[in-house]
Amino acid sequence: MVPFTDGFAELTLETPDRAALERFYVEGLGLEVLAREDDRTWLAAGPHARLGLWEPGEKEFGDEGGAHVHFAFSAAPGRLDALCERLRARGADVRGPEEHDGGDRSLYVEDPEGNVVEVWDFFGRGKPVEDLGAS
Repeated sequence: MVPFTDGFAELTLETPDRAALERFYVEGLGLEVLAREDDRTWLAAGPHARLGLWEPGEKEFGDEGGAHVHFAFSAAPGRLDALCERLRARGADVRGPEEHDGGDRSLYVEDPEGNVVEVWDFFGRGKPVEDLGAS
């Protein structure tokens, strides 16, 4: 079957302190600011995705803030260890890199709002999603 989607285009986090959250993602994870608007900031999260940092309040299309478990960025090939060092140098409490079955690795860090952020090298190694459970 031909998939109907090919990845995330956008993920939005709600925050009462947009400046602090922006600093974490720009200085810690190295994301680039695409735009700053009245109540939100857009950051580049790879070549085809963006991360939105939105202040609380009514938004278009009925959007409302809410809790989530965690989300994951795909690490650039060969860059997971360097990112881990970068985050630790900025005082972040990083767990990992943790090795998973099959050899892929992830690191986990909380942003200033308490969101658990995973950075995973799985997709950067070129394996198709259907091989996730394969040995």
